[in-house]
Amino acid sequence: MRLQRTAIKLLMIIMGVTLAACQKPYHQETERFFFVAANINLPYWQEAQAGFQDAGRGLGVKVEFVGPTAYSPEEQLTAFRQAVAAKPSGIAVAPTVSELFNKEIDAAIQAGIPVVCVDTDAPESKRILFIGTDNENAGRQSGRRMAAILRGRGQVVLITVPGQLNLEQRLRGVEEVFRQYAEIKIFKTIDDKGDPRIANDGIAALLEAKTKIDGILCLEASGGAGAAEALHRLDMDGKIPIVAMDKSPDTLDWIERGAIAATVAQKSYTMAFYALRLLDDLHHNVVHEFKDWKTAPVSPLPANVDTGTALIDQSNVETFKAAAAERRQAL
Repeated sequence: MRLQRTAIKLLMIIMGVTLAACQKPYHQETERFFFVAANINLPYWQEAQAGFQDAGRGLGVKVEFVGPTAYSPEEQLTAFRQAVAAKPSGIAVAPTVSELFNKEIDAAIQAGIPVVCVDTDAPESKRILFIGTDNENAGRQSGRRMAAILRGRGQVVLITVPGQLNLEQRLRGVEEVFRQYAEIKIFKTIDDKGDPRIANDGIAALLEAKTKIDGILCLEASGGAGAAEALHRLDMDGKIPIVAMDKSPDTLDWIERGAIAATVAQKSYTMAFYALRLLDDLHHNVVHEFKDWKTAPVSPLPANVDTGTALIDQSNVETFKAAAAERRQAL
C-alpha cells in the first residue's frame, strides 16, 4: 500500500509538470515594444528610457527606445514608420508635431498595433490613450511660482518651442495665471528649438542690449539650463529669477547653486513605465469589457492618464539628484 501511494504521488507530480509544460506562457519570445522619443540625447528622454526598460524587465518582454538625436519631427516620423514596419506588439510615441503623426498612427492602429501617446499627444488620431502631464496645470504651476517670486509685477521672458501642442497647453496655463496680475507681462518669447545653446544666446543678447528682464520662464526642458548659463557668464547668478521645466542634471545643478529658483518637473520615467504596462494590457486584451480592443467601440482603458508634476527648489533638490544618479547608473 505504501508503494502504491508513493507511485500515485509520483504520477501526480509528473502530470502536474507535464500540464505546466503544455501551458502557453503569457509572454511570447516574439513580443517586442517600441518607444519613439523626440530627442534621445536629452536627459528627459533618457529618464523615460529607464522607465520603459524597467517595465520591460518586469514584464519579461523586449523593448526598443528609438528616435532622433536632436529636435527633428521628420526624423521622428521616420523612426515611427520603421517601428510600425517591424510589426511590434505595441508602440509608445511622443509626437513633436501631432499633425504629422495622425495618419501614421491611424495606419498602425488599422494594422492591429496598439499605439499610445506619451508626454505629447495626437488627439485627432486614433491613438488608444494619452499618458503624461496635464500641461495646462503644469503651466499654471509655473506661472504661480513666477508670480510669487515677482510679487505680482515685472517683465518676463518666455522660453519655449512655439507650435508644439504640449507647450502651447502650458502657455495657456501660464497666461491664465498672469491674467490675475495686470503688472506681469510676457514681453519676449525665445524659440530655443529644444536646444540650451539657443536659449543661452537669446538671453545673453537681451542682457547685452541692456534689456530690462525681471524673470525668465521656461516651458520646455532645455531653456532653464541655457538661461542659467547665460546669467553665469555675465556674473549674474540668481539676479534674475528663472523658473524652469523638468529635471535635467544641469537644471538640478543650477538649482543647487542658486541660479535657477525652481523647476516644474514632469515624471517621464513614470510615463514610459506605465505606457509599456498599458500597451502590454492592450496586446493581451487584459481588460475584458469587450472581446478585443481592436473591434471595441471604445477603448477599455482610460482615455487620459495624468502622471502629475513635482516642484523642485533648493529645499528638495538633493533627493531628486540622488534618484537621477541611480537611474543613470542603471542604464
